[in-house]
Formats: sequence, structure tokens, C-alpha cells
Amino acid sequence: MNTQSTWTKGKEGSTSWMARAQAVAARGRRPFVYGALVTFSVLYYFRPEDFIPGLNYIPMARIAGGIGAVALAVGMMSGGRAKVPQVVKILWFLLLQMAICVPFALWPGGAFSRVFENFAKAVIVAMLIGMTVVTTWELRKLLWIQVSAVAMVTVASILLRHFKDGRLEGIQKSILENPNDLAISIAISFPLGLAFMLHARGFRKVVWGIALVFMALGVVLTYSRSGLMALILSLAICVWEYGIKGKRRSIVVVTAVALVVGLGAALSTAHYRARVESIVLGNIEGSGDKGSLDARKALLKKSIMVAATHPLVGVGPGCFLLVDQGWVVAHNSYTELAAEAGFPALFLFLWAVGASLKNIAQARKSTNYKEDPEFRLFTQALWAGIVAYLMGACFASTEYNLYPYFMMAYTCAMVRISNPALTSPVQGGEQRHLNRAIYDRIPQPQLISGR
Repeated sequence: MNTQSTWTKGKEGSTSWMARAQAVAARGRRPFVYGALVTFSVLYYFRPEDFIPGLNYIPMARIAGGIGAVALAVGMMSGGRAKVPQVVKILWFLLLQMAICVPFALWPGGAFSRVFENFAKAVIVAMLIGMTVVTTWELRKLLWIQVSAVAMVTVASILLRHFKDGRLEGIQKSILENPNDLAISIAISFPLGLAFMLHARGFRKVVWGIALVFMALGVVLTYSRSGLMALILSLAICVWEYGIKGKRRSIVVVTAVALVVGLGAALSTAHYRARVESIVLGNIEGSGDKGSLDARKALLKKSIMVAATHPLVGVGPGCFLLVDQGWVVAHNSYTELAAEAGFPALFLFLWAVGASLKNIAQARKSTNYKEDPEFRLFTQALWAGIVAYLMGACFASTEYNLYPYFMMAYTCAMVRISNPALTSPVQGGEQRHLNRAIYDRIPQPQLISGR
């Protein structure tokens, strides 16, 4: 009897020792994983190789991908059985579906590159965010990187008058260079910038206010009709969430005045008024449409037809532009994804978006949402940003860009933050509290532009 009791105590002591050892290991590895995640985000959004001479000769994209892969490997070695968010699981299945499509692609080499050099990064980053971010401060830092990069590129592009054919282009390459992509990125990030402004004080509030004015102006100067619709939709949600429900009358008044003045000034210009009218009327005089509306209708029909004739594996990720050697994307993320990777890919993508919206609904029911004003602001901003993206994705091919999957992963982090039971491996109460205590002791300096 005594021997059994001694053995049991010994076993419990061994388990406790192992739990503590794993917690110490997690304490050492976790700052590295989060630091790698921050580094990846900075490289992706700010793209220093576009501005610093000499860096363009360095494969920064591959370096960023390597950083993400190493961070994921180190994070998986941290011990415990952390729960993988549903959104991340769906994205892994989407990656698998795309990989299955590669051998059947019109250009297998190009499809392989699109899947494993582009989309795979999105899955890795989504998993890192969903399983690593455990505090509002950590989430805020990642959100700040995104919105500040978009704001800085927009401000610099306007001040340097970086126009092409009368439309504002981003001074940055890749995701923020094309006018339509820049406008959609602004529409998605605008609610986040508004959240930072509402939470800031003093001079920082003024800085964020100026940045938001430039961002709204940037959408107008891009002459992007899809970006304008996405921005108006995100603004409507922000007015409802921050102004009406949040009882901030100033938000409602300022937004109403800005819309009247801004749209009045824009629509008073014959060229811009014609541009907006062309959303419905097509290639009217002075719109600068140049038949793009008719062309996009044809591309939409073509992508639907390709998806219908290749329902399971499509024509290969990134290969739609090879169909009939048209060399043009579908300008619709949903139909292009179905055409390139089959209807299973489209179903998984929409499922991931739906699961993200479900995460936001779950975060709204949490104690954090009710008691933490900053957490509530970011929850509302992500809701507006994702809805804006759903609108913008109807008119742009964004399924291989990383920023929509960043947004989905942020919702996983919000659920994780609002539910302390998910912030550590589930191995008993003692292990959970021990790891949480360690997380809380990690130094977390205040972000300069956060408050």
C-alpha cells in the first residue's frame, strides 16, 4: 500500500517536473517564434528591398518564407498539445487540394511555384498567428505593422505623385503597386487604422487621423471602382459599430461630413463622376473604362466555364491566364480559384472565411470584448475589414496574396486571447496555469504607435 502510494507520488512528481521542463522550454522558444513572425510580417508588408539599394539582389521573399518555416518548426517543438484553430485546419486542407492539382496543371512548374512559394507561406503564417499570439499587445503589434505599412505607402505615393495613366500606383512593388490592389488593401486596413486612432491619445490620435485622410484620398486617386465600393462598405460597418452601437456621435458626424464633402468634390469632377457611373453603365465617355467592364464580364464567364469543365482539379494554380493564352487573370478571386483548383478549393476557401466570421462572433461573446475597449475595437475592425475584403475579392484576384489569410488568422488569435484555456497546451490545470504565468512574465514593451 505504501509502496503504491510512493510510486504514485513519484509518478506525479515526474509528471510535474516534465510539465515544468516543457514550460521552461516554451518560455525560451516562444519569444523566438513570435519574433520570427514579426520579422516575416515586416518583410512582407514593408518590402525593404524596394527602397534600400542592394537588397533587391537578395531573395527576400525566400528568406521570409524560410523564417516562417523555421518558426513553425520551433513552435511545434515547444511541447504540449496546443489546439489547432479550425481556420488553420481548413487552410491546410486547401493547401493539400492545391498540391493535388499541380500534376494536372497546364503548366505544372508554374503551379508548383504558385502553391509552395506563395500559398504555403499563407498557411504557415496563419498557423503561427493562430497558435502563437496570446495577448492583445502581441495582436496589436501585428495589426500595427499591416496598417502602418499600407498608410505609409499610400501617403508616400500621393506626396511623390506616383501616377500612371492618371491613376495612383503604390511606390512599393508586389501587393501595393497595382491601383486596384492598393485600393482594396486600403479598404481592408482602414477600419484597423480607425481603431488605432480611437484608442490613441494626444498627438498620436492626430497622426492616425491624418493617415486615414490620406488613405481615403488614396482610394479616390486610384480610380478603383472595386476599392471604392469596398471602402464604402467598411465605412458603413465602422459607423454602425463605432458610432451608433459604440455611442460615439462624433464618428457618425465626421463620417457623414467627410462623405458629403469628399464624394461631392470627387463627383464634381466630370472624369471621376463618369468613372463611378461606369460601374453600372460601362464604357461611357470620359470614364477611362476602355472596355474593361465588358472585358471583365467576359473573363467572369470564361472563369465560370473553365471551372465547370474542370470541376475537381481545375487547370492548375496560377494557370488561368494560360487558358486560350489570354494572359489575363479573372479579376474575381472566387471564380478564379474554382477555375484553377476546382470547386473543392472554392468550398474550402469560403469555409475558412465563414469560420473566421464565426471566430469574430465568438470573440464578441467573451469577457474581453465586454471589458477591454481595445480588444473590442480590434474585433469590430477585423469584422469590417473581412467584409470589405469579401467585396473587393469579387473584382480582384487575391487568392494567393497573404493579407486575406493574415486577417483570418487574426480572428483565431482573438478567440485564443479571449479564452485563456486555449493559451497553453491542455495537459491539466497545473500545466495550464504554469504556462500562462510564464507567458505573463515575458517582457512586453509598449508599442510606440499603439496608444
